[in-house]
Amino acid sequence: MIKGENIYIRTFRTDDAQAMLKLQTENRDFFEQFAMTRSCHFYTIEGQLERIKEAAEHVKQDQDYYFGIFENDENRLVGTINLFHIIRGSSQSAVIGYFLDDKYNGKGFTTEATKLIVKYAFDELKLHRIEAGVQPHNIGSIRVLEKSGFHKEGIAKRNLKINGEWKDHQVLAIINPND
Repeated sequence: MIKGENIYIRTFRTDDAQAMLKLQTENRDFFEQFAMTRSCHFYTIEGQLERIKEAAEHVKQDQDYYFGIFENDENRLVGTINLFHIIRGSSQSAVIGYFLDDKYNGKGFTTEATKLIVKYAFDELKLHRIEAGVQPHNIGSIRVLEKSGFHKEGIAKRNLKINGEWKDHQVLAIINPND
């Protein structure tokens, strides 16, 4: 567990499956504006349990680190944050992604979680660079990244297919200050 002032992040356990399912189903329309459409199986307990097991395997293989964002006061799951596409060797890099329950937007939780995972990535995983891609109209997400120390690098044209349509993404990155 990595604790912040208002939230903490931690890897998922099998007993989180119900909370994960609730988060995903209640925010389905909101989340799918920014990510691919999910299969029906994704929106089942079995689908969420598979995600938890896969995430644990990915950590063992140093491929992906997937955390829940939990509100400190009530230990409620309010979002997810992850580092994925980890590349070792001369790159030492990863991509960051996150989703926050729509009801909790604007409270600073995603910024706090982003700062926590960046510190973890640099201090524990010894990464050099973390990159993010955000649709240019998603001003809130761009602000989260900028407040967390990321800088804009440019626009990646039509680089991700979301809901059947190729979308541009603003690329932002942060470099480990100790490197």
